[in-house]
Amino acid sequence: MKRATFKVLFFIKRTKKLKDGTSPIYVRLTVNGLRAEFALQKSIDEKQWNKEKECIKGAKSDTKKFNSSLDLVKNKLYGYKLELEQEGKEVSAISIKNAYLGINHDLKTILEIFKEHNTRCKELIGIDLALGTYIRYETTYRHVERFMNNTYCKKDMPLKSITPVFIRDFEFYLKTERKCCNNTTIKYIKNFKKIVRIAMANGWLKADPFATIKFHFDEVDMDFLTEEELDTVLKKQFTIERIQQVKDVYLFCCFTGLAFVDVKNLSYSEIEDINGKLWIKKRRQKTKNWCNIPLLEPAVQIMNKYKNHPVCIKNNRVLPVLTNQKMNAYLKEIADLCGIDKKLSTHTARHTFATTVTLSNHVSIEVVSKMLGHSSINMTKKYARVVDDLISKDMMKIQDKYKSA
Repeated sequence: MKRATFKVLFFIKRTKKLKDGTSPIYVRLTVNGLRAEFALQKSIDEKQWNKEKECIKGAKSDTKKFNSSLDLVKNKLYGYKLELEQEGKEVSAISIKNAYLGINHDLKTILEIFKEHNTRCKELIGIDLALGTYIRYETTYRHVERFMNNTYCKKDMPLKSITPVFIRDFEFYLKTERKCCNNTTIKYIKNFKKIVRIAMANGWLKADPFATIKFHFDEVDMDFLTEEELDTVLKKQFTIERIQQVKDVYLFCCFTGLAFVDVKNLSYSEIEDINGKLWIKKRRQKTKNWCNIPLLEPAVQIMNKYKNHPVCIKNNRVLPVLTNQKMNAYLKEIADLCGIDKKLSTHTARHTFATTVTLSNHVSIEVVSKMLGHSSINMTKKYARVVDDLISKDMMKIQDKYKSA
């Protein structure tokens, strides 16, 4: 690649004298014969200007200081030229001028990049991305937008504004203004971190603002039903059809370990009869891992109960599942009516399956992991709870060994 010819010239414009009678100093850049000019925001008496040496006359300390500032400008301009060459960008008089003046017509902003990312995510729904993932990015976008308006009084900001201070301010905003807990805050920040990675991959950000920042999730003990509580819910009947329907869907998840989105989308094409035994064989929407789950009798009964339900027939679904928000609202009511002092949600059913239905009945953690569709047993361990009854049973096995000790 041919190297660009480059020249810097300082001169004064006598035709543009200021009110005080001085003449402004201009810089002329010439790259491959093409020019660009800009004012230096400095002016002098034209009698002081040395046209040949492109500086002011004299040997006083003030004069030397002024001429040194001109040398500094020249060095900066040569530096910007070199930077453009190294980055493989166009080297022209205009591009060097814009770099020096801080003008960037291609300047990317935070919300601009975030919006482009979310638009692409929307197009990937059902292909490589779940609807829930897209919704989370949209929620994060709105949080970032409100944060910048609240904290910096700006509708949008350039990417270079993303600094460690910016990230810590965002964390503070989420915890104070939005009242988010630590783990929810970290999830939003991790979503935002993807936008930073995109900016860095494209060279729009030179330094990683997350390099010195570490976040830690708080350990959370998710509620699950004990065997007695599960039996209570199983036997409880409700006269209000919608509450009974929510209870049945919840119990189906307790006996299959399916997450909310997977039970909502469960179709009969994902139910297989293998040697007279019904199995659920489907990919989890979240991880795309396969779930292979033999159906226990309570789950089969619930499935048969809704076989001719109009919603199931219309949507080709196994169960008539409401929205996650409505499910969780009714589950709170069900917990109260069953005398269960726990915060039930659709996700507690998955924990109940892992803990009470399987591991407490000595199903190996490897098998449970496969049924839950986890990528590793370490993920399953987060769901599993070693209950007192299981500890007691295991300790009874070695009790006789140490009786005589």
